[in-house]
Amino acid sequence: MSNDPRPPGRSSAGFSASSDPDLVRALTSGDHRALEEIHRRHGGAVFGLSRRVLADDALAEEISQEVFLRLWTESHRFDATRGSLRSFLQRQAHSRSIERVRSEEARRSREERADRIDVRTVTNIEAEVMATIESEAIRDALARLDTAERHPIVLAYFGGHSYREVATLLAMPEGTVKSRIRSGLNRLADQLEAVSGGGSR
Repeated sequence: MSNDPRPPGRSSAGFSASSDPDLVRALTSGDHRALEEIHRRHGGAVFGLSRRVLADDALAEEISQEVFLRLWTESHRFDATRGSLRSFLQRQAHSRSIERVRSEEARRSREERADRIDVRTVTNIEAEVMATIESEAIRDALARLDTAERHPIVLAYFGGHSYREVATLLAMPEGTVKSRIRSGLNRLADQLEAVSGGGSR
């Protein structure tokens, strides 16, 4: 999976012997290296399940990123007493994949309308989505990003739009959208780490 929310240049070697619940606790405490180890263990299974449902590598990659980003921002939702971390991630991947299949027609309709959406509407969408994000730290970190990076991240990962839809909404190539999301997520991780100082988010 490319373009994932794992911060670059941080080794997860220190977590190789940790249990999955311990990794989630470390992630919740603000150590983003734990996500790299979680992705190493379960990324293939999450992507594989999504690809089987969607029969499309690009869409499966999007779903996988959504699943791991949600774990990153809402790791407290995992309850080890209710099942394994892999099962937790795969349930989310399956649910999101089914939703993506069922919403294909609605997405086409949105894409047809997208060329009529002006910058003010995009700004309104972003404002509405930002208001739904539970974590104040995430909201503040997003607000500090350049608009060129914040817009695609908010629309794609918190607004539920595909890369293609974001590219249409923002009138830019899909490759540029992916590049800005990748750089924005890296900056977001650095900002969260700086704010937490290694403590809780």
